[in-house]
Amino acid sequence: MTLLDPRVRKQARVLVKHSIKLRRKENVLIASDFSAKPLVLELYRQLVKAGAGEIRLHLDSYEFSEIYFKTASDEQIRLFPQVAMDEMKKMDCYIRIASSTNTRGLTGVDTGKITKRSKVIRPITDFRIEKTKWVVSRFPTEAQAQEADMSLSEYSDFVFNAINKVNWEEKFKEQEKLRKVIDLTKEVHIVGLETDLRLSIKGRKAENASGKYNMPDGEVFTSVVENSANGFITYSYPAIYLGREYRDIRLEFNNGKVVKAKAGKGEQDLNKILDMDSGARFIGELGFGNNFQIKRFTKDILFDEKIGGTIHIALGKGYKETGSKNESVLHWDMIKDLRGGGEIRFDDKLVQKGGKWIIQ
Repeated sequence: MTLLDPRVRKQARVLVKHSIKLRRKENVLIASDFSAKPLVLELYRQLVKAGAGEIRLHLDSYEFSEIYFKTASDEQIRLFPQVAMDEMKKMDCYIRIASSTNTRGLTGVDTGKITKRSKVIRPITDFRIEKTKWVVSRFPTEAQAQEADMSLSEYSDFVFNAINKVNWEEKFKEQEKLRKVIDLTKEVHIVGLETDLRLSIKGRKAENASGKYNMPDGEVFTSVVENSANGFITYSYPAIYLGREYRDIRLEFNNGKVVKAKAGKGEQDLNKILDMDSGARFIGELGFGNNFQIKRFTKDILFDEKIGGTIHIALGKGYKETGSKNESVLHWDMIKDLRGGGEIRFDDKLVQKGGKWIIQ
């Protein structure tokens, strides 16, 4: 038997004990890429040991999705997967481990088909989010390491450090102070390189994200009053959507809506995505990255939106728990790095400068 990396054992323990906080006899669905087998096996062992009820395993690979979207008829795309819904309704917990072996695997697939399918299966996604204890995590692969411009060993260190070197109970306490400040804030003003954007968050509720749904985690996020965004923002890093990169994105807002969207790469498709439905050009989420173990961009939003000293703004669907009223199939996070001299003001009071919080 291959010796298990102790960092994998610790990650599994974090997911079971901290993220989903498993209770005895709870049913758990693990959905994972084949390449995450070491972590899935350890998760399975720990779940059984902790007294889980039924444990369901869905092992997958991007090749299946590629075949499906290139081969399926329109009738098949529109078919609602009732069996999958019935299964999800019996689950108490859901753990998703993404470990892609090809981050560009769906680049050649018609995005229209993917969007159409997303609308069909949305009730399952909504049920999972609203009714189960769920968490999404990662297991390092060569493909992800290449995307991040790292060797596999370097990338593995990066992944495990972002998860295992954070004291999640302490992170919760630290972010709780920030959450309370945000809850009292009416207007957020973001200034940075080619960026000057004002947003109202009056009456909205901030969430302290400290490992319950994402692992790694480390952010505080809220929603934005739908018609309030005014100004412009230029994002620091490429935005990734369905495996495709959109570079040098600049968005101009007027009364909450993106009225002009430009990109150095992919501008035409960018605007097609933002026209997918009536909510896609409005903001669903405003998040503040607060995991200072994550210091660099890796083209993986699970990590990138948590980079300490950044903010991210998601176009499209907002989270109901934050008070968002925006509905969309889209939820697309884009990241602005403020560590190079940007500023954040809450109700005209400077609270962050150069990516560092200065809240008293």
